[in-house]
Amino acid sequence: MAHNQHLDAEAASRPSESLALEPVDADPLAGEPVFVYGTLKRGHRNHHWLAGASFLGERQLGGAQLFDLGPFPMAVAGAGASATPAASAAAAGEATAEGEAGNTTAGIHGELYRVSAKGLAQLDLLEGCPRLYGRHWLQLLDGSHAWVYLGRPRQVRHAQLLADGLWRLH
Repeated sequence: MAHNQHLDAEAASRPSESLALEPVDADPLAGEPVFVYGTLKRGHRNHHWLAGASFLGERQLGGAQLFDLGPFPMAVAGAGASATPAASAAAAGEATAEGEAGNTTAGIHGELYRVSAKGLAQLDLLEGCPRLYGRHWLQLLDGSHAWVYLGRPRQVRHAQLLADGLWRLH
């Protein structure tokens, strides 16, 4: 363990040359839970950003809608969904997204991971948080809570709704 801490200290002292996610501790209880539903899922092009993160299983998110933006999906909180914006989104003055009333879908299918605080900050960079996506602390359908990246309704107004809540490989 001391050897890994030494390597982590060396890595922290060097300027980062890439935005790739660094592996987290092997302890599955260390870090923050993050629900992913698009290009970060297994088999998708950005999954390498979760290298070393603990996979906690497949989960579903209710109270939100999933839209196809072409190269990536975007989830938006549905009417009545309770989303708590992350401090970074609140500091930027971003409001919680609101969906269109009456436009309901199945739960959004995704995967749950546990990432380090540093890994979460790197995911914020990848997701363009808080400009493109806001990071919200939400309850999943199984009762657990996780960080979820959500867009805003105006960003998806011309996008196709994925009524089954499942993002597929393109």
